[in-house]
Amino acid sequence: MTAPRALLDDQKPLASHWLRLSVGLGLGNGVLLILQAWLLAQIINSVVFGEADLNRVAPWLWPLLLLFAVRAGIAWASEQSAFRAAAQVKISLRDRLYRHIQAAGPAWMAGQRSGAIAEDLTRGIESVEAYYARYLPAMSLTALIPLAILIVVLPLDWLTALIMLVTAPLIPVFMILIGSSVERLNQQLWKDLARMGAHFLDVIQGMTTLKLFNASRREAEVIARISDDYRASTMRVLRVAFLTSAVLELFSTLGIAIIAVFIGFRLYQLELPIPDLIAPPEISFVTGFFILLLAPEFYAPLRNLGTHYHGRMEAIAAAERLVAVMDTELPPAPRQVATLSADSLRRIRFDAVSYSYEPGRPALDHTSFEIGAGERIALVGPSGAGKTTVASLLLGFIRPDSGRILIDDQDELQALDLDDWRRRLAWLPQHPRLFQGSIADNIRLGLPDATLDAVRDAATRAQAAEFIDRLPRGYDTPVGERGAGLSGGQIQRVALARAFLRDARLVILDEATASLDPASEALVQRAVDQLAEGRSMLVIAHRLSTVRTADRILVIDGGRIVESGSHDELIEQDGPYRQMVRLLEPGDRRA
Repeated sequence: MTAPRALLDDQKPLASHWLRLSVGLGLGNGVLLILQAWLLAQIINSVVFGEADLNRVAPWLWPLLLLFAVRAGIAWASEQSAFRAAAQVKISLRDRLYRHIQAAGPAWMAGQRSGAIAEDLTRGIESVEAYYARYLPAMSLTALIPLAILIVVLPLDWLTALIMLVTAPLIPVFMILIGSSVERLNQQLWKDLARMGAHFLDVIQGMTTLKLFNASRREAEVIARISDDYRASTMRVLRVAFLTSAVLELFSTLGIAIIAVFIGFRLYQLELPIPDLIAPPEISFVTGFFILLLAPEFYAPLRNLGTHYHGRMEAIAAAERLVAVMDTELPPAPRQVATLSADSLRRIRFDAVSYSYEPGRPALDHTSFEIGAGERIALVGPSGAGKTTVASLLLGFIRPDSGRILIDDQDELQALDLDDWRRRLAWLPQHPRLFQGSIADNIRLGLPDATLDAVRDAATRAQAAEFIDRLPRGYDTPVGERGAGLSGGQIQRVALARAFLRDARLVILDEATASLDPASEALVQRAVDQLAEGRSMLVIAHRLSTVRTADRILVIDGGRIVESGSHDELIEQDGPYRQMVRLLEPGDRRA
């Protein structure tokens, strides 16, 4: 299993160029800071002790103003470089995470909370920005800028340099000691945030159902409780963060105070409380003031590192969830990928196929059946019998545990190029998904390069043109996420238009007429009948009234095909199909 820190370290090469530039600019800014302190010391010395007027110090002031402007520009460029470094990593991580989720497939997604996945793709990725844009540059500058200041201070006053060397390590040591507890709190905070985001999105998506069952107030109380837990976790993290800042400020202030005391003693020519053998030489005002100006800047990178250390903790906590997603086991790739010829897909055969979602509970148990060219097959059975599993196997979302799915008795589905295979399919689920965009864009999802004339023809054949033409902007009419603005029947017909546009050899339908009013059901059924002409079709049926015209009906129960035949053939037998007809359609006299 990948460690969160390892995931963050693996992304460093993507940001290395911009990080080096950011650190280089930061170091250059530090060098200019030393020059700025020297100029200030000279100006103050001239004004205080040399009684210089404005005309005499003007030659010093103009370079000082130029230094201010140059340092501001360098600071801006350094920030931009650090941002670009983080942006490179975020783009790569988001693409990697998205592709992994896509490769894991709908079967894996069915067991996840959509809110948690959305939180990972948004807030989770954004949380690593502080690590690359703030913490990593600060860590390098913490070593480089104090070292540059020490190199300048040591020849001028070895006692001050010694004080800096002794007090500086205390800051990162206490930062790490306190940070160890922050890491645990940050991980708990991230878990609370993911839980709150997932629950909130689920509630928003199910708001209509909650209103119907008068459960919205109860869920509001649950959200309030989860939000309060998140507030408490956030306050615990902030409490430790402020404690860390206070400790770091204390040690840096003590270090600056000690340096100021020792310089003040020597400027007033007072006796220092140290042995005469190691007593430092006297110091001038210019040198002492110059060192005092540099002292806060010596500790500033150490304090900044402590501040950005919390960004590192947050990034590690977010990376822990990203690692959990990326370590998801993907379906094994075939050793040799095959592609079908243009005239393939004449026959599909399930040969003793078995599949289990959980050990000991098979969804399919040595299931065998065939779908012939141009044949309309209906798959019926009770809930949990394995109907959806058959569709998922055909779509390549899951792979059989045992057995084979043969295409034209030659190629195994497991060994085919899935992208090439799916281009030959059309899938119409019970609740098709429309995306935000125009109606034409949603129909083109089946064939992105299709012309508007092809889109119009597909919509006409899907019985959708009659309502699209009545819309104010026709095919350019925008629809919202999940088809907001359209009725259920209209959404179903747009999805059917996709299938017509794709012109697939095999169509998989998951009860396309479910939950529709009689008028919409008649239109959709008419379109489905037209879609079935010249194509192989697998209809997963939940209502027996929609399977009477099928060429063959397969009755599945317990993961096995228990009956096969036409409606008239099966109704004459006293088997599971006839029993289902009696229960679901008691008005059928032959049952």
